[in-house]
Amino acid sequence: MAAISICGLRVSSASDIFVNNSSGDDRRDGTSAIVLGGAGGPIRSLRRALQLANRGDRVILAKTDQPYRESVTLQAGRHSGSADQPFEIVGNGAILDGSHEVPTGVWRHAGDRVYRFRPSRMAYHNLFLEGKPVTRQRAARGELRPQLNPLEWCLYDRHVYFRPEEGRTPHTYALSHTTLPVGITLYETRHVVISDLTVQGFQLDGIQAHDSVFDATLVGLTCRGNGRSGVAINGASRVTLVACLIGDNGVAQVHADGYSHTRIINCDLLPKSAPAIVRRGGEVLVRRDDGATPTDP
Repeated sequence: MAAISICGLRVSSASDIFVNNSSGDDRRDGTSAIVLGGAGGPIRSLRRALQLANRGDRVILAKTDQPYRESVTLQAGRHSGSADQPFEIVGNGAILDGSHEVPTGVWRHAGDRVYRFRPSRMAYHNLFLEGKPVTRQRAARGELRPQLNPLEWCLYDRHVYFRPEEGRTPHTYALSHTTLPVGITLYETRHVVISDLTVQGFQLDGIQAHDSVFDATLVGLTCRGNGRSGVAINGASRVTLVACLIGDNGVAQVHADGYSHTRIINCDLLPKSAPAIVRRGGEVLVRRDDGATPTDP
């Protein structure tokens, strides 16, 4: 039976690969959303699904109570499609999360009721309290560490600094931080669609079109709380964002450089934590109901 895609009918040679990080098992074949016999049923990880996938396939994630804590790459023909049959990742509202708990034993007192620890990756970072970004004070290059109010943090001198509330220590909070580098990296792919997925808590970017990514479409994504940007379009890549919500990222909500071409259609880019768009090259077009206009650099 032919499966229906958001981009039209899929030919019979394409496969659906089902992923469930609660009930799945990477020893299964992924051909069914439910367990069927010995080998039938969902697999557990997106990484394994991409190992099994071929051109024009569709990877279908189940939304469960737990995020998918993975960093994956789509690369070349195996993870590409065609105009009428793209390679797809269907999120179904699932969360892909690159953060991990801050180990309790790493905090050291730094004076004035402020504590610090040194993360393994320091160029970009984000700190979360109960899964939500903590208010950040930015330290300018060459200046002293900024003063922190309770429940604020900064990245300074290759350390994360955090000030808890009076009478408390960092160990008494559910603190997590960006750990995995990039949520989904695309490299040398053609005709990819990623839809209905939240990508959060990655040290660099939520979604990164690294180079030579053509006709990729991101639909209905939420990209939040990543260390650099929610979505980065680099090199000679062509990417379209449709109805995405992007906010609380560290340096830019959308980052574009090189010779890239980015279309942003009916998206909400929230500039509270960083500019909506940072363009170091390429072309960015933003379209609402009133048509397309180039953005400022």
